Amino acid sequence: MKKPENVRYENQFYRPRRVNNNGLYILFAVTAVLIVSTIILAVVTYKKTKKTLDEPTSVASSEVTVTNEDGETVSGSTIVVVTPTPTQAPTIESYQNPVLYPATAQMNVQMGTPIGECVPSSRGVTQVVYHGQADEKVTDFHRPDEIHFGDPLNYQQVGGILTFRGTNFRNCASWGNFSIDPSKEQHLEQIWEFDELEWKKSSGWSFSWSGTGWTGQPLAVKWPAETRVLMNLYPDKKNKENLTEIIIATMDGHVYFFDLDDGQKTRDPINVGATIKGTAAVDPRGYPLLYVGQGDDNGEKGQIGFRIYSLLNGELLYFQCGLDSRAYRSTWGACDSSPIISGETDTLIYPNENGMIYTLKLNTNYNPGTGTISINPEQYTYKYIFDGVEGSQLGIESSMAIYDHYGYCTDNAGNLICVDLNTLQMIWSRKLDDDSDVTPVLEEDNGHVYLYTGTEVDWQKDIVGNYQGAAFTYKIDAMTGEIVWQTSQDCWTKNAANSGDDVNGGVLGTAVIGKGAISNLVIFPYCMTTGTYSGNCLVAYDKNTGNQVWRYDMKMYSWSSPVDIYDDQGNAYLVICDSYGQVHMVDAATGQRMCYIKMERTHDKPEDETHNVESSPIVVDGTLVVGSRGNTIFGVKIS
Repeated sequence: MKKPENVRYENQFYRPRRVNNNGLYILFAVTAVLIVSTIILAVVTYKKTKKTLDEPTSVASSEVTVTNEDGETVSGSTIVVVTPTPTQAPTIESYQNPVLYPATAQMNVQMGTPIGECVPSSRGVTQVVYHGQADEKVTDFHRPDEIHFGDPLNYQQVGGILTFRGTNFRNCASWGNFSIDPSKEQHLEQIWEFDELEWKKSSGWSFSWSGTGWTGQPLAVKWPAETRVLMNLYPDKKNKENLTEIIIATMDGHVYFFDLDDGQKTRDPINVGATIKGTAAVDPRGYPLLYVGQGDDNGEKGQIGFRIYSLLNGELLYFQCGLDSRAYRSTWGACDSSPIISGETDTLIYPNENGMIYTLKLNTNYNPGTGTISINPEQYTYKYIFDGVEGSQLGIESSMAIYDHYGYCTDNAGNLICVDLNTLQMIWSRKLDDDSDVTPVLEEDNGHVYLYTGTEVDWQKDIVGNYQGAAFTYKIDAMTGEIVWQTSQDCWTKNAANSGDDVNGGVLGTAVIGKGAISNLVIFPYCMTTGTYSGNCLVAYDKNTGNQVWRYDMKMYSWSSPVDIYDDQGNAYLVICDSYGQVHMVDAATGQRMCYIKMERTHDKPEDETHNVESSPIVVDGTLVVGSRGNTIFGVKIS
């Protein structure tokens, strides 16, 4: 920004006519000096007391002499007002995401008073906090090391996408910018695929799991050289400069590792031994720790829950069984949620499908000098239940979004809850209009914190078979629970009890909070808009009014979350995958399709014909990575 020219004000004494009264001259001069002095004092006082992030305007004064029309010399003051150069944004660090730069959240919004219908006591909530893994209950809990998350830009100390939707606001699944060639009509090119995934029999259904499922998002890590040399990477990958490692947990029970550039494996996979549907997480401090949940009890019987692995050598460091006798839903222990880690307090936060929220003070001991890492977790676990809700209805599949120390997630009974993570007490709750597994997204805007979420079409009708219902979407004041606006779209669903063909429509993908050129928009995906297994749409709403700005319709349905990406000119685009294995690229400002591509296997296998993409992709440095139900992981270049 060009620096404004200085403005110069001079006090000069002017007499309209000649008066033979020297005393008047003196009085006039003294009065002028007093006025000027008062102005200077006021400006200095204002300078000292004004509270602002920008530097205040500085004021300098000096004595001058002025000759009046009678030839007499009079003293006065000159005030020079200097406008400073605007405060520059901090230099972006290598581990900070350019898509989120600069930081915009002040992180100073205070929790308000929940509106009446959201007060937990009005719904007869019961809450319990446990210490350790036994039945030791804690009253008046307050976390010794308080959790305080900051702006999403500062979530991590290593580059990449490290958890589902990237940050504590769950607002970014892309990293870096890229260039668009306007002369091209096709901006998507498949550059690699990995097709060595296998099938795994489910525990209680007739089908087998394949490929990657919902949410199944890959992770990307830009390991520094000093960390790479400590890991069990293949030698050529360990020595590769600027390696971006892709990590993806799959339904055949493994965690795979790839090079973003060529799709080649970077190390041997970790064999978890049981189906993984959700999204894993890497420690945001850059510590070589991997956190991964289990989606089905089809491994070692009864050993279903979440695990922590060392990424130095793949060693299992910790296992938490989800079949927890303390839970209200103690018979199911899957963990499709993606965890979040408070690096400052060394604390893992992991909601579970048994209805418990596990928090672990990890007590991490990482020694790069010796190439060793260990943890010794101390556990505090939270559970809740409302009057009229059965324990079997509980279970958290959404990932938790966090503002400062307030965590937000939804459960299978349609409850949206806000929990104070430092006291493990519910601040407010809201009953949504249907089941919701989708991860809420947060935004701080003009001194308010807003939450965006949506519902499936699930239990609106008590029938077995196909029906049409409403998929609801909400903008909610995250500090009171009050609905700012609410919309809906008609979607289809199929209720098939426990046959394995129970397929929900509605909002299964996480919303996009627009940034930069589309900062006025929030975009929701809706699936099965024209019938069971068919139709999908993206709808962009004005964030302030909830009015529809544009709509993009697709023939195939999609459970995958759209990803917002930005080119080096600041233009915004969306990419979304569908159940036919296609990637759509859409102009995010207008909703017009730019191009699409169908991802294909080079050597197709008859039993793996389907390329249905249930998983959510990431985009890193212009390359999209996503897994499919067809036992394949794809890399697609955007240019």
